[in-house]
Amino acid sequence: MASSICMPAPVCLIENDDSGTLSVRKEGKDILDMINGPVVVVSVVGLYRTGKSYIMNRLAGQQTGFALGNTVESKTKGIWMWCVPHPSMPGHTLVLLDTEGLGDVKKGDSKNDGWIFCLAVLLSSTLVYNSRGTIDNVAVEQLHYIVELAEQIKIKSPSSASEEDEEGEENSKFVCFFPLFVWAVRDFTLDLEINGQKATEDEYLNFALELKKGVGRKISDFNMPRECIRSYFPSRKCFMFPPPASPENMRCLESLQEQDLVAGFLEATRRFCEYIFVKSAVKTLKGGHRVTGKLLGQLAQIYVDTISSGQVPCLENAVLALANQENQAAVQEALQVYKSGMEEITSKFPVSMDNITRVHQKCSSRATSEFMKRSFNDIKGEYNTKLKEEIDIYYAALLNQNETASEEKCKELLKNLFSEMSERLQNGAYSQPGGYEVYCRDRDDTIAQYRREPNKGVGAEAVLNEFLTQRGSEANTILHADKKLTENDKKIQEEKENAALLKQKCKEEEERRIESERMRQAEQERQEDRIKQMEEKFNKEIKQQQEEMDRALESKLREHEELLKKGFKGKAELLEEEIKSLKKEKEKISPSGNVFKEYVMPLVSTGVDLIKNILLQKTIQNGLTAFFKR
Repeated sequence: MASSICMPAPVCLIENDDSGTLSVRKEGKDILDMINGPVVVVSVVGLYRTGKSYIMNRLAGQQTGFALGNTVESKTKGIWMWCVPHPSMPGHTLVLLDTEGLGDVKKGDSKNDGWIFCLAVLLSSTLVYNSRGTIDNVAVEQLHYIVELAEQIKIKSPSSASEEDEEGEENSKFVCFFPLFVWAVRDFTLDLEINGQKATEDEYLNFALELKKGVGRKISDFNMPRECIRSYFPSRKCFMFPPPASPENMRCLESLQEQDLVAGFLEATRRFCEYIFVKSAVKTLKGGHRVTGKLLGQLAQIYVDTISSGQVPCLENAVLALANQENQAAVQEALQVYKSGMEEITSKFPVSMDNITRVHQKCSSRATSEFMKRSFNDIKGEYNTKLKEEIDIYYAALLNQNETASEEKCKELLKNLFSEMSERLQNGAYSQPGGYEVYCRDRDDTIAQYRREPNKGVGAEAVLNEFLTQRGSEANTILHADKKLTENDKKIQEEKENAALLKQKCKEEEERRIESERMRQAEQERQEDRIKQMEEKFNKEIKQQQEEMDRALESKLREHEELLKKGFKGKAELLEEEIKSLKKEKEKISPSGNVFKEYVMPLVSTGVDLIKNILLQKTIQNGLTAFFKR
C-alpha cells in the first residue's frame, strides 16, 4: 500500500440518491484503502451555487476537477473526494471533500442536508464554510446546521455515559474533536471596516459572531448559531474573496486562465491555500490517534451505516469499532512479521537453543513494534495479549520442530557412525577373548566422533543417552561372554557401564536445564523489551489525549476572556464550569505509574505463565517418554 496517492480526478465517496439515502461508494473507499499514510482532510460545505468546488480545485492545484456548473442547478451530489499528495508534508495525503450544496430548492430536504453537513464535520480536520456576499445575520442563520449538530452527534455511547454527562456538558466537549473552522466569503465587495475603523478578516468574522445581550426568544435565536460556532470549533479563520472575474466571464470560470482573473481574487486564493496547507492538521480520532486513508474509509462507512440505520453517530462507538478492526488486523500483520522473520532460522533446523532464542527475541520485538505502530485504543491489552499468545504458540511449535529435526539428525548420525561396529558385531569380532576391551574402545571412539560432529541441535545428549541405554544389553552380553575377564573383572566393568550410563543421563539433564534456563532468560529479556515498547506506546497515547484536551482548554479560555471583555458575565460563569470539567478530564488521563501497572501487568503475567506451560509440557513429555521406554 502507498503512503499517499494522486488521483487524476475526483470520485464520489458518499452517494446521496434521489430518495435521500446515503451510501459509501466502493470506488472511493477502495482508493482510501490503498493509503496507509496519514491524511489531512479538508471538507467544504455551504449553500448550493456558491462556488465551493472552485476553491477545492485550487487546493488540489488544478483549474478543473470538481464540477462547477454554470446554471442554478446543483452539480455536486453527495460527497465527492479528491486525494492528492500533500504539498508541504511528505508522506501525507491531502483529502479534499466537496459536499453537495445545502438548501438545494430542487431537493428541498433539510434533514438530508443536515446529515451531509454532519458527515463533513465528522470526517474532516478542517471545515470550510463557503458563502457569498457578507457575513450578516442572514448568512449566520443559514448555518442552522451547526445548531443541529448537538442532536446529530454524540461523544459517548449511552452505555458508557454517566449520569453527570448531560447533553449540554457533552456538547461543550465538541471542541476537543471538531475540525478547524474556516469561513470563506465569496464575491465580497465591501470595505473591511467596523464602526468606521479598518479591520482584518478575522476581526470581521468575530464581529459577525458577537452575541447580543438580553433575554427572550429573538435574542436566543440570534445568539444560538453564534454560540455554537464559538463553542464547538477550536479555531476560527476568515477569508474574503472578491469576485474572480467580470460577470460575463463567471459562466466560464473553469476555462479562464490566471491572467483573466482579478488580481485580488488570486491573492486571496493564494493566502487561503497557504493557510490550509500549513494549519490543517492530520485528521485524528477521539483520543488523538492519527487517521490513515484506510481508517478514513472505514470511518466514513461506520458513520454512513449508523445514519442509514436511523441512529445518531457516536464518536466513542466509532473509535471502538475502528480500533477493533485495526487491532485485529495489527495482530495478524505483526504475527506475519514474526513468522517471516523466523524463516531465517527454521531453514537451518536443527539449531542450538541459543540460536533459536536469539532470533525469536529479535523477531518478537519487531512484531511487537509493528503491532504498536498500527494498533490503538487497546486499553485492556486484549489484542496485545492475543499477539503474545499467538507468537508463543507458534514458537512452541517451532521448538518442537527443532527438537524433532535434532533427534532425527542425531539418530541418523549414530546409525551411520555405529554401522561399522554393528557389522563387526555380526561377524563375531567382539566374541573373541578380549573382545569386550575392543568393543569399548570402538564404542568410545565412535562416541567421541559423534560429539565432534557440529550442528546436532538441542537433542544431541538425549538421543545419545537413549542410544547407549538401548545398547546396554549388547555391551553386557559381550562383557559376560569375554573369557579373558575374571568374574571380578566383569563385576567391576559392569559397575563402570552403569556409572557411564548414569553420567550420560546427568549430562542430558544438565543440557535440558541449561536449555530451560536459556528459555527463561530469553523470555525475561523479551518481556522487558515488550514492556518498554508498551510504555512508550502508552505514554504516546496519553500525550495525544493531553494535547487534545490542551487545544480544547485553550479555545475555551480564549472564549471566556472574550465573554468577560464584552460583559457577558453570566455566560462566562457557565463557561467556567465547562473549563473546570475539561480540566478534570485532563487530570484523569495524566500519566500514572499505577495506571500503567494496571495496563501492563496482566499482559506480563500471561506471557510468563504461557512460557512456564511450554516448559512444563516438555518436562511431562520427557518423563512419559522415559517411563514407556523402561
